[in-house]
Order: sequence, then C-alpha cells, then structure tokens
Amino acid sequence: MAEPPKPRKPLFDLQHPWFKPLWRRVLVTAVCVFWTVLELYTGDPFWAMLFGALAAYSIWSFFFAFNPREPEDTP
Repeated sequence: MAEPPKPRKPLFDLQHPWFKPLWRRVLVTAVCVFWTVLELYTGDPFWAMLFGALAAYSIWSFFFAFNPREPEDTP
C-alpha cells in the first residue's frame, strides 16, 4: 500500500525561524517599501503595485501575524 504524500513546503515561508530577529523583518519590509517608492518615482506603476502588495503582505505577516516555529531537527 502506498504511503500518503508528504505535505508540501510553502513557496514563501514567512514564519521561518530565520525571521525571528526583528531587524531581519524590518530590513525585508524596508527593502520592499523602498523598491515601491523607487518604481513610483521612475513611473512604472506595474512594478510599484507588485512591490507595494509585497510590502503590505510582509507588514501583515511580520508584524501582525508573526508566530515563528521552532527549527526542525532533520538528520
């Protein structure tokens, strides 16, 4: 009998323990906000909207819904 499939890892795992220090979360969010402003300044609304959405998602994920999991000990 076949084993059930293993759950897939998410493409963007923003709950990863690497993001536990506050300065890393602030830096990633600041880069997204900076890039949004840069794209608006250069007049490219598509990329500005894309990075603006990414900045909003990172603000939500890192500062409102952040609950880091413990690192997995896999051999």
